[in-house]
Amino acid sequence: MQKSRSTQRRSVLRGLAGLGALGLPALGPPSLAHAQEAWPSRNLRFVVPFAPGGASDLIARLTAQHLSERLGRSVVVDNKAGAASVIGTAEVARAAPDGYTLLLAPPPFVITQFAYPNLPYDPERAFRPILLLVTSSSMLFARTDLGDGDYRKIAEIAKARPGALTYGSPGNGSLPHVAFELLKLRAGIDVLHVPYRGGGPAALDLAAGRIDLMISSPLDMAAHLQSGRVVPIANASARRNPAFPNVATLQELGVADYDSSGWFGVMVPAATPDAIAARLTEEFSAVLAMPAVRERFQQLGVETAGGTAASFAAHLAAERVRWREAVRAARIEVQ
Repeated sequence: MQKSRSTQRRSVLRGLAGLGALGLPALGPPSLAHAQEAWPSRNLRFVVPFAPGGASDLIARLTAQHLSERLGRSVVVDNKAGAASVIGTAEVARAAPDGYTLLLAPPPFVITQFAYPNLPYDPERAFRPILLLVTSSSMLFARTDLGDGDYRKIAEIAKARPGALTYGSPGNGSLPHVAFELLKLRAGIDVLHVPYRGGGPAALDLAAGRIDLMISSPLDMAAHLQSGRVVPIANASARRNPAFPNVATLQELGVADYDSSGWFGVMVPAATPDAIAARLTEEFSAVLAMPAVRERFQQLGVETAGGTAASFAAHLAAERVRWREAVRAARIEVQ
């Protein structure tokens, strides 16, 4: 009697399963097995949502170089700047979820969902986390002739003369903008925001004395620190910066529950297959473990982070709580 199709199918599946018992590789659905074996079969694109030359660009290029060596495929850094990281992030949200398009995600990845009413993607649904790459300290800087470089004196000026002092930022919705608004909320001070088109012009005006204060990274402020035209008056992160051991944190200076540390992580489109996402986490972790990479990051003023996709997801959740509060309190809205 001729076997039914279902019986034939069961026999074939039993036969395929039996290959494993003979020491031969088990066979799965051909297309899926081929896709997983083949990845990566072409070059990868690492989208940086900022212009070339900044800290984000340096971090991406360093990791891309070593990732390329591990994967045997080029990892090409693609700078897509604009709209506080929205332009580059939106491009990755639209990309095929095949593991060939990666995003270097900065703090605005979280901030923009509260500041932009018409964001062209849902950051919580359109992406899946790979891992947290690095963290970096932020510092509060002042022009050198303001309040003797003493945070408490400057805070008293801001309280006594609301709106008289000014602070600069790279633009509306940027981390330094929202971080300073959080400081105003926590410290009860009133300082006028002056937005710029990028952190460089803002830092130049701080050094020239045209604005009074700015939250930035020591790396981005390095040239002005060397010239003595700006002074760090507080650490805006939860821990002191080893390069500035005598500069207290804002929490130590009485600003409760304040932390505006910078960070960069890696994201991919949400529907990226589990196996590819896990491989990316593994490969990036291996890059971060390289002594040469850790040393170079330290020179750039950032610390390697690493961990798992789950720990990065938890980090993002905590960031959303912090910046949702700051954006809403300051009524920040970017069109």
